[in-house]
Amino acid sequence: MNTMSQAPRQSFATHLRETFMLGLPLAGSSIAQFSLHVVNTAMVGWYGVVQQGALVISASSFFIIFVIGSGFARAVMPLAANARAKGDDAELRRAARMGLWLSIGFGLLVYPLFWYAETVMLALGQNPEVAIEAQKYLRIAGLGMVPALGVAVLQAWLAALGRTQIVLWVTVIAVGLNIIVNWFLIFGNAGAPEMGVAGAGVATLFVQVFSLVVLGLYAGFLPALRPFQLFRRFWRLDLPALRQVWWLGLPIGLTGLAESGLFQASAIMMGWIGTSHLAAHGIALEITAMAFMCHVGLSNAATIRVAAASGRNEPADLRLAAWAALILSVVIAVAVILVFVSVPELLVRQFLDAAKPDSAFVLGLGVTLLTLAALFQLADAMQVMALGLLRGIQDTTVPMWLAAISYWVIGIPASYLLAFVLDYGAVGLWVGLVIGLVAAAVSLMIRFWLLAPKPGMAGKAAL
Repeated sequence: MNTMSQAPRQSFATHLRETFMLGLPLAGSSIAQFSLHVVNTAMVGWYGVVQQGALVISASSFFIIFVIGSGFARAVMPLAANARAKGDDAELRRAARMGLWLSIGFGLLVYPLFWYAETVMLALGQNPEVAIEAQKYLRIAGLGMVPALGVAVLQAWLAALGRTQIVLWVTVIAVGLNIIVNWFLIFGNAGAPEMGVAGAGVATLFVQVFSLVVLGLYAGFLPALRPFQLFRRFWRLDLPALRQVWWLGLPIGLTGLAESGLFQASAIMMGWIGTSHLAAHGIALEITAMAFMCHVGLSNAATIRVAAASGRNEPADLRLAAWAALILSVVIAVAVILVFVSVPELLVRQFLDAAKPDSAFVLGLGVTLLTLAALFQLADAMQVMALGLLRGIQDTTVPMWLAAISYWVIGIPASYLLAFVLDYGAVGLWVGLVIGLVAAAVSLMIRFWLLAPKPGMAGKAAL
């Protein structure tokens, strides 16, 4: 089956409209996925303080490992979009199948870290009570790493085919199911066993398996998608495709690790300043992360649109697709900045118990940090958009190094210098984060626009 057709060059208005229509459900899916974390944290927090602390550290640990493995899923997106534009249905299938292979292998390989989580947590200096509870969660939730990565691959493949609505609705339903299972198993409601933080682990595993089954059935058996034969001879090793997904996906995963590590390091340094400072830092990051999910969705849309133009060997269309995604991202960033500057106190209050003695301090610092997040948003939006555009032309290794240098050679030292050496405290730490993100945005954008005008660039980007 060959689906390629010679499409006329698109106008800029068409690029804007199609990028928006593709990016909107992807952004919604990213927000819904983030909501799973928020729901778990809130519901376990109602159960107990120790359990909530254990969930926070174990969920962040799970996420960091997931980010590395999800690089293979993110690699499937440009490969599938490029193959679809060329009409190469065999390549479209091969990329997704080997992405699933690598995801399964990665999930199995890392599971011992979850099984022995208590030992790992104690080695990292965590409270023994917290370490025990974290292991209870991770031994169960860790079983969900394979289905979680499988879901990410299927989401990427379906998005490359323009099937973003199913990705959104499955994620939204998963959030609802997560709340229901949490209600039963965390608290032991309606005669269910009271499992505490382990109940949240069961809920997480359940929704990951549910999502994988639904998306797998949809991708494999929907009449419109059945001709692609996604699971045809799934058991057969395809070494060339495996290598391609590996070499494209590993740098993506390591780039995500570098970025998530930046924020983990900032939390550690904020903890050195004070517990109340860390609380304000966490609240401000939670709010900005929700807004950031919109840019993640648009970044994925940019990857697909740019990869498709690259597959058609249309450099002019590629540049227009890039500009459309960037303009939409800037519009969203400006809207978020206006909200952060206008009503920061209203936003921060939603995360605070006014009865607690330190709430006034946390509120004041949280408002200050959220105002700084106006700069944070624009820089963060541009760096994630640049990464999405570069993935569209299958350029991931050099961007990995540019991002790592920006975050860890520039951003973290700047935060430490401003916060501790120059004694600007929490504000200085956040300014350092902004500096690192600006460095990433500028360097990555320059790289993309240096490469973008060149025809036949897919898979051949170089310095």
